[in-house]
Amino acid sequence: MDSVVESGGLFGVWNHPNANQMAYFGLHALQHRGQTSAGIVTSDGENFKSHRGYGLLNHVFSSVEKLDNLVGQSAIGQVRSATQADQADDSNIQPLLFHFNNQSISISHNGNLTEALSLRDKLENDGAVFSSNSAAELLIHLLRRAKADSFQEAFELSLKQLKGGFNFCLLTNEGLYGAVDRNGFRPLIVGQFANGAYLLASETCVLSSIGANYVTELSAGEYVVIKDEGYQIFQYAEDIQISVEPMEFIYFSRPDSDIAGVNVHAARKRMGDRLAKEHPAPTADIVIGVPNSSLSAASGYAEAHGLPYEIGLIKHQYIGRTFIQPTQALREQGVKYKLSAVESLIKDREIVLVDDSIVRGTTVKHLIKMLRDSGAKAIHLRIASPPIRFPNYYGVNTTHTSELFAANYTTAELNELFGSDSLGFLSVDGLVESIALPFVDTPNRGISLDAYTGIYPADIGDYREEFESSLTALQKNILKGECCDV
Repeated sequence: MDSVVESGGLFGVWNHPNANQMAYFGLHALQHRGQTSAGIVTSDGENFKSHRGYGLLNHVFSSVEKLDNLVGQSAIGQVRSATQADQADDSNIQPLLFHFNNQSISISHNGNLTEALSLRDKLENDGAVFSSNSAAELLIHLLRRAKADSFQEAFELSLKQLKGGFNFCLLTNEGLYGAVDRNGFRPLIVGQFANGAYLLASETCVLSSIGANYVTELSAGEYVVIKDEGYQIFQYAEDIQISVEPMEFIYFSRPDSDIAGVNVHAARKRMGDRLAKEHPAPTADIVIGVPNSSLSAASGYAEAHGLPYEIGLIKHQYIGRTFIQPTQALREQGVKYKLSAVESLIKDREIVLVDDSIVRGTTVKHLIKMLRDSGAKAIHLRIASPPIRFPNYYGVNTTHTSELFAANYTTAELNELFGSDSLGFLSVDGLVESIALPFVDTPNRGISLDAYTGIYPADIGDYREEFESSLTALQKNILKGECCDV
């Protein structure tokens, strides 16, 4: 994978005596989901405390005092990755905290509201004054304008007005709230500690790190209310279509996480197995994966092919993911320091190089050159997902066709551009069947395929004009059903 970013990881806890510590360790388990900024807000039911900043979690909370100052039995937090524009504005670091005459609200959000610009214009014309560029603030304005008899009713009415991809976590004086969009693009789970306290988190991998148990996962169009007496889940939308973002399985989520009951590592191994069947490399000597998210798929490919699986690339663990770099030049520089080849394993051998996906091509071109320089006899590039040829508008930072290498080139042309001896992508059907979500009677078994097919499961709103005006010839052919290698 090269240069794609998910918009963050959310965590919330209600009624725990060590809420600040639980939030810290919960966010630490989600650090892979966001590496630009981090923040925690706590509450004792009346007073709210906040600490936020740029950098990794342990940098933002570089002293014990910063965490100890966050007193209270409840907390929410977020780790987040941001665009270059976002990084110029501290007001966008979440969780955001708002104080009103009758309550305080802290909010964290990930995803992308596809009508955010239109909705903001409408609210500003109605007198709203925004203090950030965050979509999270849109929900706050809707909440405060809702004609409702309770906060929960206002919350539900506000959610009904939002379109696109989103997960929200809100902390008020009275409760902890979580919500997912009408498609359930990304997971949000409910867990419980042994002492009865409840939590919300973006992934199940959090649970073991803080000693909590899985309770349930919110489905499309649902929200949860957590208070002292327990939790309740409500449906706010009927027009739902379960469309899980496949990048959760391909790249974003930790391999020890489960989504809709499907383990991420197991799904990645099945992708590698299916990839070996669709694109074998009969003369290859070994299989290597690009660390770390491609290793499961590489092992599945090797097992299916009966080839040795070797650690031929070493990741320098303290560099961080290249996607956190805000410019292409910095991303390319980051790749050079990120990985090293094990020359004694590679020299004079025919290599199958398995990567999870290709967006901008930065990493894979460098890796192929690195393997050539290390003496590889041949390099068969295998990608454990279909070619990403359309923008994602629901919370992944590929919202422009210009960012997508495969939007302009066929597989054969990409193979030549990358300098590999052969190139094979996992098919769309292979991806769906490998993930194997239990939603058999839903479109694509509950997987969103918009990035591969250009068919969007939810309205893309403000992006429609740009999408239609920027279509390449290859994308137009795919939409007409005239391209055969999708």
